[in-house]
Amino acid sequence: MQLLPFYMVCDESGSMAGPEGVDIINAALPDLHHEISTNPSVADKTRFALIGFSTQASVLQPLADLSELTQLPSLSAGGVTSFGAVFRLLKDTIEKDVTALKGEGHDVYRPVVFFLSDGIPTDEGWRTALNDLHTFRYAPKIIAFGISDADAATITEVANFKAFMQRDESVSPAVALREFASSLTRSIVSSATSMAAQGGDGFELQVDEQVPGFTSLSLDKL
Repeated sequence: MQLLPFYMVCDESGSMAGPEGVDIINAALPDLHHEISTNPSVADKTRFALIGFSTQASVLQPLADLSELTQLPSLSAGGVTSFGAVFRLLKDTIEKDVTALKGEGHDVYRPVVFFLSDGIPTDEGWRTALNDLHTFRYAPKIIAFGISDADAATITEVANFKAFMQRDESVSPAVALREFASSLTRSIVSSATSMAAQGGDGFELQVDEQVPGFTSLSLDKL
C-alpha cells in the first residue's frame, strides 16, 4: 500500500496559552479527525502524527491511521520555544516511522510536516538540527506557518516547500490558527484523492497556494 505520512507540529510555548492559542488547535482537532477518519480512501492512504514542542518536544500522537483512533490528544502550553528539540525529535521519529512502514511492505511517500510557531527560537544551535532534518534520507517536505511574534525570515528558513505568515494585526491569532488547521486538513484530503486518481504515478503533494489570513512567503534563497 502507498502511504503519505503527515506530521502536525505545534508550538506549545507559554505564549500559546489561552483562548487565542492551543485552545483553538484543540478545538479544531476533532474536525480534522472526523474529516479524515470517516473518508476511507483518505484514511487508507495517509497516516497522521501530532507533535508539540516548547522547552522539550514530544510525540503526542504517534503516526497512525486516523480511522483507528477515537480521538486525538490535546496540546497544552508552557515553557520556551526550542526549535532544536523539535527538529531532532522529528528526524528521529520520521526515521523510525518510515523504516517501520517499509518493513510492513508499504511504499512510503516523502513525509509532510505542517509546522506552526508564534515566536522565535530561544535555543542556540537549532539551525544545525534543522539542517540535519532537511538533509537526511527521509527529509520531509515542510510547510511552515508563523503567527503573532514569529519572524518571517525564520519561518522561511524552516520551510522547504511553502511558508506562510499571519497577514497583519487585523487577523487574530485565533482566526489564523483555525485556518492553519483547515489548510492541513485540506492538504491531507486533496493529496489522498490525488494519490487515488494517479494510482501513485505522477502524484504531487496538494497544498494551498494561499491560506486565508496568511501571506505566502517566498522561499527563493541564494
